[in-house]
Amino acid sequence: MRKWGIYYLIQITILVLLFFSVGSSSSDGGGGGRSGNSNNRVVVKDKKDGDVVWVVQLSDLHFSVHHPDRARDFRDIVGPTLSIINPSLVLLTGDLTDGKSKDLLTMKQDEEEWIEYQNVMQDVMKRSGLDENTFYDVRGNHDNFGVPVINGSFDFYSKYSVNGMLKRTRMVNSITIQTRKRKLLFVGFDSTMSLGLRGPTNLFGHPTDELLTEINSELSQWDSQSAQPVTKVSFGHFPLSFSAAAKSGKTLQDIFINNTLSAYLCGHLHTKFGKNLKRHHRALSSKQLFQLNGHQTPSENVDNCSTRIDEFWEWEMGDWRKSRAMRVLAIDRGHISFVDINFKLGAKKTIILPTFPLDSRFTSTSSQNYKCDDPSSYGVIRALVFSSSQIVSVLAKIYDSSSGNLVLVLETPMTKLGDLYVAPWNIQAFEDSSPDRFLLQIEATDIFTKKTETELRPFSVNGIPAKLQWSWKEFFVMGCQWDSLYHPILFSFYYLVLSILLIPKIVLSFSKNQYTYKNFKANKSFINFISWMYVELYSVPIAWCCMIGYLVYLVLCPWFYGQVFNESHERLYMTYKGWVLRFKNVEEIEFLGFPDVMVVVLPHLYLVVLPAIVAIMGLAAESGIYRDYILSLSSKKKDDFDVQNKEPAPRKLVFILRRRWLRKFLLAVSLAIFWKHFKNCTALVKAYEMNPIIHFPVYSLAVPLLLAYTIWRTRKNSSKVSIK
Repeated sequence: MRKWGIYYLIQITILVLLFFSVGSSSSDGGGGGRSGNSNNRVVVKDKKDGDVVWVVQLSDLHFSVHHPDRARDFRDIVGPTLSIINPSLVLLTGDLTDGKSKDLLTMKQDEEEWIEYQNVMQDVMKRSGLDENTFYDVRGNHDNFGVPVINGSFDFYSKYSVNGMLKRTRMVNSITIQTRKRKLLFVGFDSTMSLGLRGPTNLFGHPTDELLTEINSELSQWDSQSAQPVTKVSFGHFPLSFSAAAKSGKTLQDIFINNTLSAYLCGHLHTKFGKNLKRHHRALSSKQLFQLNGHQTPSENVDNCSTRIDEFWEWEMGDWRKSRAMRVLAIDRGHISFVDINFKLGAKKTIILPTFPLDSRFTSTSSQNYKCDDPSSYGVIRALVFSSSQIVSVLAKIYDSSSGNLVLVLETPMTKLGDLYVAPWNIQAFEDSSPDRFLLQIEATDIFTKKTETELRPFSVNGIPAKLQWSWKEFFVMGCQWDSLYHPILFSFYYLVLSILLIPKIVLSFSKNQYTYKNFKANKSFINFISWMYVELYSVPIAWCCMIGYLVYLVLCPWFYGQVFNESHERLYMTYKGWVLRFKNVEEIEFLGFPDVMVVVLPHLYLVVLPAIVAIMGLAAESGIYRDYILSLSSKKKDDFDVQNKEPAPRKLVFILRRRWLRKFLLAVSLAIFWKHFKNCTALVKAYEMNPIIHFPVYSLAVPLLLAYTIWRTRKNSSKVSIK
């Protein structure tokens, strides 16, 4: 009897454990055959038989009450298109709503835009036939404008987003798609500010050490638990060039490199900066301030299939806002390929994505050696074809560009095999040392004889990456690590300007030489010219002293005093280090919005202050030239006036001096500086609800008053000479 009692006790214990485990899985995982736990880890078993999975990415929707066409086009195009593509996931990588006034100057949350976003997404889910758990949307900086508290009254993302409605409350969510041969891990995260400032000083991603730890945990969840290979993809809003380091100095690059990420999908930049916003990252270059080209060619050849290369690709997504862009990304046997689609002219009836051979512009070292794969896998050309009409034929074409012209060297029909269209080929026939000699194109014809062709994609069966050149705008936004560059650029300005203003003053105070325009004419050297310019500048001592004082003020004192949240919180001070959040004592000042404030600080210094200093020096120098010209006409001498060196001036120079064209030009420059500064101040007034006289008088008035004083002073000096 005792044995039977123990037996029943064991049975009851097992039943209780099973009950709680099933209950836990069903409560956290959502629907659609998904399972999960308290960490929002979701596992999905792929329903397809093959080893290919595809997802869709959309970014920067910017639904706006002022631009209803964005939401209307999204509803009309995206839903039907998704029903054709039938992706395993739909990733929306931030800036779901616009949060801007009609004049684009006031940036804060608008609940009407969020209600529209929620309604449109529900309609898209219905039209696409996809389960709501297929959709993941992350927060962008526009979705965070002026939000003081997560889950507060102005945090509309938590209320109206897909993640919010499905109670995905954590900052990191992971989805694992299980195929027959591998696991595909997708990790999405929210790296927006913990306290959402209004724009424009809300531009960067701010991953904390806690967030980086959680991302690392999600990316490594299968490292010791799965015998199958794992392909890892991460998605968020901010490019890495616009993501700040955590307090410990760790960055997202470090986490991605350490976890053998394959690709990071992001948005934020839009296509206005270029359509080639892709960047290849390697471990050795993760701390670089600059990267000149998109693809970093590896320094070593990797022949060993087991060799691990610490690298990943960053692929920025074009915006829906103006470009109406969508991306279809496929993972075929662990290799990633994608196609970006433009819906500006309306919906597409047929979408084609070649998955093998890979585009040599976007290959990784780990995917270069195709012969590490199963020979049966690289013996065929592979492509996904999605169409609203029946497809009657698909052709694979390969062109040879070595002669300078495109020569068709292979044209073969493709047959449907599972989800893919495939065509056998002799891969050895296309071995070549050039990464872009051979170009692949897929052509599909539907039942209405309408043909759709892909772009010509270079490929290399030798695994040689093609160069990915950036334009200067693409380099500017993708190739520069802006959080690390802010301080060097800022202090370079101060080193330059203070050196210009202080060092000559010290040197000239000990010099016994007289530097005048007359002496410069007699001895035209660079040193005489510069020295004479500074002597004239120092002849307007109030302007010089005020410039020094203003530069010191900008380093030591607040710039403005503005309203940075939606709610009626107290105003915050902004300095060049960021907004002052809490101030107990000098040692415990907490700053918010670093390095985001660089979008205000650097343009003011380089586009207003520096030109103003140059204009002030120019006005002072022109006044000295005109004074000497008048003295030469009236034959009046000063102590340092040397008649022996007098030379007749050219007629053209005499005309310029008499008409004072140089002064008129400098007055025009000063007017342009006035206008630029006025526009900046107007933007700040609307952005942070400020009064320029009350909330930032020094910032708003110092430069205009300095220029006005210099113009008046130099005119007065010239008038005195003319009267004499």
